[in-house]
Amino acid sequence: MRETVAVIPARGGSKGVPRKNLRRVGGVPLVGRAIAAALASDRIDRVLVSTDDAEIAAVAQEWGAEIVHRPAHLAGDTAPSESALLHALAHLDASGVEVGVLAFLQATSPFIDVSALADAVDLVESHTFDSAFSATESYGFLWSRGKKGDAKAFGHDREHRPRRQDREPHFLETGAFYVMDAAGFRDARHRFFGRTGFVPVPERTALEIDSEEQLALARAIAPLVAVADAGEAIHADAVVTDFDGVHTDDTATIGSDGREYVRVSRSDGMGIARLRRAEIPVLILSTEESPVVSARAAKLRVDVRQGLDDKAAALREWASSRRIPLSRIAYLGNDINDLACLELVGWPVAVPDAHPLVLAAARAVVARPGGAGAVRELADRVLRARRPSPLPDESAVPAERNQQ
Repeated sequence: MRETVAVIPARGGSKGVPRKNLRRVGGVPLVGRAIAAALASDRIDRVLVSTDDAEIAAVAQEWGAEIVHRPAHLAGDTAPSESALLHALAHLDASGVEVGVLAFLQATSPFIDVSALADAVDLVESHTFDSAFSATESYGFLWSRGKKGDAKAFGHDREHRPRRQDREPHFLETGAFYVMDAAGFRDARHRFFGRTGFVPVPERTALEIDSEEQLALARAIAPLVAVADAGEAIHADAVVTDFDGVHTDDTATIGSDGREYVRVSRSDGMGIARLRRAEIPVLILSTEESPVVSARAAKLRVDVRQGLDDKAAALREWASSRRIPLSRIAYLGNDINDLACLELVGWPVAVPDAHPLVLAAARAVVARPGGAGAVRELADRVLRARRPSPLPDESAVPAERNQQ
């Protein structure tokens, strides 16, 4: 039976944005977002990542992709993406997999439209087109620079400026996906061949990351483009939290004797007790050293590390001692001293009133604020992932949600 296969080329080298395919948008590595988009489509049978990089391969496997180890001569700056696709097809041939339709997804597009990808597969499978790609509608006027530096109208008459409503749009290739008849691609050795069509996608999904500025923009708009379900299960084997602003409302009362008092939520205590009963380890990390933190950790009967200059190093040490992969940890934070930890874990989570940079780094945002049940909500969502369900897990949708 011929399969529809998605291939995501993701080499380790990148000059414009170093380690680009592992950089995060919405708390998820770019390669993970592309994998999740492919897995979320019921039109894709198999997802492969072609890479020359061991770390990318490990992350891709965590997200559910098969790995094709790409040789160095096909992973340089001058090697075209088509060479990686042909190499992946040869790998599948050797494995006895017959490919009918090939979908080429680019990890540099963080907001891949899953329904549009399915439409493109349908167009190729039905032989309406031999190849199809994602494009966004545009009414912009294009100009080129002449030999003397002057502006030259490109594709329009500069002396005639019709209104938008009087013009037919043109369509800009987004680079998110290309879908091809596999046999035709083998012959043409290029993504555009035969009858070529395009599938319109919303402009908000058309961003392609080739610079640090574009990466920053993607992170800023991710909460608007990819809004997570507030009840989404969080697949984690351990929970780590900051203290101030997470277990508390980030305020403190100072007595005349200099003692500090904070307000905490009893529901958080119940949430952590349920995690303990489920044998899910919990750690509190705090930059400051305070008897309040020690007392709360003792009351909750959880691990605590405080007075830390490097919270990320402490998190790595604790995870290693517990033999818990960082990718299987949920970290709940609220301020910029949590960013390094949020970048390490598989589930970076923020409270709703967190610093904007923390919100941009988060894969999920809890509804309840710190000191008012934020930890309980995280605990409930982690425990929800442990309960068997008769329905398939649909938490792996990227642009339309957070993932895995």
